[in-house]
Amino acid sequence: MGKLLPLILAMAGLAAGAGAGLVLKPHEPAAETAKPEVSDPTVIPEYAKLSNQFVVPIVEEGRITSMVALSLSIEVGQGMTEMVYALEPKLRDALLQTLFDHANTGGFRGSFTDAANLVLLRGALLEVARKILGDGATDVLITDIVRQDV
Repeated sequence: MGKLLPLILAMAGLAAGAGAGLVLKPHEPAAETAKPEVSDPTVIPEYAKLSNQFVVPIVEEGRITSMVALSLSIEVGQGMTEMVYALEPKLRDALLQTLFDHANTGGFRGSFTDAANLVLLRGALLEVARKILGDGATDVLITDIVRQDV
């Protein structure tokens, strides 16, 4: 019994220490512990191809110098494509305004297909899509883009 008592006390102390460690562990706010959105490979997104191209005039010194035509698709969660098509008029209006803003700030001049330039454009388009569709919109894909100088 003399050898068993120190072993029991050591086990009790170890258990108490572990329990106290769990209870007294600093609380981490949910925002800090939340993992960033990671796409689940088992969930296949849906793509809603917007029906018509977007045509954006490039205006310099008061006259149209070029036209840019783009085709866009919206990546959404499963079952959301019907919502995209139901809200397409409002979505097209907001996306077109964003494309006009991009054009007016020179986004379609020079090497407009530069990766950094397109990342900015996609980000702005996604922000607008999320305002209308919510967080179910996960990406905006530029499936075609062409600039025609007049």
